[in-house]
Amino acid sequence: MSEPSIFFSEVNKRQGVFHRRTFLLGGLTGAGLLALGGRLAQLQLIEARRYQKLSAGNQFNYRLAPPPRGLILDRNGVSLASNRPNFRLLVTNDKDQDADALIKDLQKLAPIDEARRARVLKELARAPRKAPVVVMEDLSWEEFSRINIRAPELPNVTADMGEVRVYPFGGAFAHVIGYVAKASDRDLKAAEGDNTQDQNLLHNPGFRIGKQGVEKAFDRELRGLAGATKAEVDAQGRVVRLDPEGDIPATPGKEIRLTLDADIQNRALEVMGEESGAIVMVDCQTGDLLCMASAPSFDANRLVKGLSGPEYKALASYERKPLLDKTMTGVYPPGSTFKPTVALAALSAGVDPSERVVCTGGWAFGGRIWHCHKKGGHGVQNMHDAIKNSCDVYFYQTALRIGPDPIHFTATALGFGQTFDLGIPGQRKGLVGSRDWKKKTFKRDPIWHPGDSVPYGIGQGYINVNALQLAVMCARLANGKQALNPRLVKSIGGVDQPHGDAVADLPFPAEHLAIVRAGMAAVANDPTGGAYAQSQLGLGDVLMAGKTGTAQVRQYSQTGSRSNQGVPWRLKDHNLFIAFAPYDNPRYAMSVLVEHGGLFGSSAAAPRAREVMRVALLKDPEIRARIERPMPLPATELEPADAADAPTPAPTESAALAG
Repeated sequence: MSEPSIFFSEVNKRQGVFHRRTFLLGGLTGAGLLALGGRLAQLQLIEARRYQKLSAGNQFNYRLAPPPRGLILDRNGVSLASNRPNFRLLVTNDKDQDADALIKDLQKLAPIDEARRARVLKELARAPRKAPVVVMEDLSWEEFSRINIRAPELPNVTADMGEVRVYPFGGAFAHVIGYVAKASDRDLKAAEGDNTQDQNLLHNPGFRIGKQGVEKAFDRELRGLAGATKAEVDAQGRVVRLDPEGDIPATPGKEIRLTLDADIQNRALEVMGEESGAIVMVDCQTGDLLCMASAPSFDANRLVKGLSGPEYKALASYERKPLLDKTMTGVYPPGSTFKPTVALAALSAGVDPSERVVCTGGWAFGGRIWHCHKKGGHGVQNMHDAIKNSCDVYFYQTALRIGPDPIHFTATALGFGQTFDLGIPGQRKGLVGSRDWKKKTFKRDPIWHPGDSVPYGIGQGYINVNALQLAVMCARLANGKQALNPRLVKSIGGVDQPHGDAVADLPFPAEHLAIVRAGMAAVANDPTGGAYAQSQLGLGDVLMAGKTGTAQVRQYSQTGSRSNQGVPWRLKDHNLFIAFAPYDNPRYAMSVLVEHGGLFGSSAAAPRAREVMRVALLKDPEIRARIERPMPLPATELEPADAADAPTPAPTESAALAG
């Protein structure tokens, strides 16, 4: 019997190998399927929300929305800086676009001149990809509509509505409020690495930062927090539609309320006219600043858009310096407005106010004649008369007698030679001379000579002040007790700021201050006073006290005459006036400075002070009620008892006809 050709033992062996391979591959397949299923479960169940967001991120973009800048208001809520709608034309930078051809197409729709075209092409070349660049602002409604209709045909072109800063009163508050402008390269570089600043916001074409005054000092408070607008985009990143429901609202900047009064400030700039100078007014009871007007001024709205080179050069080169804040930055010799300070220093040094000095129109000292402003002199003068008549000879001799240090102490106590915490930059301390100051300043001649004291007594020589310091000095004299500090910012975001009357008392006896104030009252109300005619308010029994000043800026020997006729503007005298009212219960103090006015303080500055003071007094409800109160009837010649028995007078013919 023959053996079979196939052995079952071999078949079983092969089947065993097959089964093992099947189980191995099946296990691997099952593990793979299990891993795939787990991964699918993770993606679809656990990370579904994350990928939904990533998907939406490809479909939707968020564009930065600059926040509305905070408002700046005056003490009564009048808007001094606000925002208005602004139609803008934007081009988004893209590496594949022909920028030159695109701008040429836009020139057919909007008035884009060649200078603007060159600027836009330059900015597009420097801008990051997908960054918008402003082509035009303040489009008309017709231009805005025309571009939006053609927008589908213009890639990377957007016409939208933003906000732009506006200053309703133009130049009236330009120096104190300042202005905003685009962040410069220097600003951007300074902000790099500063985690407190939104870098994307700084690069946004519609964003502006403060450049001067309140706008600069409180820029962070006024900025607010940026928001975002949601837009659906295509694969190329172009906007398909907007999704307002997904917008993130911006947080507006904080509101800042100042102590200034718009009516008083506007009147101050109005009365200055074409003159150069400053007017500052302070509340004598609180220290609040009601007016800080510098003239000539400039329109801050023009600087928001950006001045051209010729425009800026014209402003910067004009001899009356409209860009200079003459209330704080400009310093000048105070002239005779410094005499009340010298008088108070003399009283503190023990000088008897009844002592008399004879003024003959000049005084010989140090090998020269020191002239008085009045030819022929004032005659015999005590302190009261010397303040009233502004007698130079009296104050020459008084300053020489007491020396510089008592004057320096008194001047410093009244606010000269220092800066005040107003919250904004730009103040200059000026100069108040003393023996120590000269010793430190002049190494070759450190000695204070008697001849240095003589002009010091009339506000010339080693003395320079600004209009703000003059107003503070007058307010402290008028208050008669407290060393008031001026306050400019009333509140920030509704939070009240420290008041200027939370200060120590003045280091002077009340009787000394009363003597000085009486002299200032005589200047304005005695018919023989230096500013009587120009200081009459015409408001009943509400009277003003003041002091005139004329500060020379040249040696009169250069022209051979004290007259300013025919003298170049820059060599004419400064004219000053300080005042407070009502005299019997002071509420408002002020200083007026007319730079190179070429007249006298009584004829150039005092009339302007009177007009501004009238506005402040008439706006005060308590003082207005006093002004409008009926005057008492004149007393009759009859006694009350006799008047009861007197016969009734017969009516006159006119009275009978009227009846």
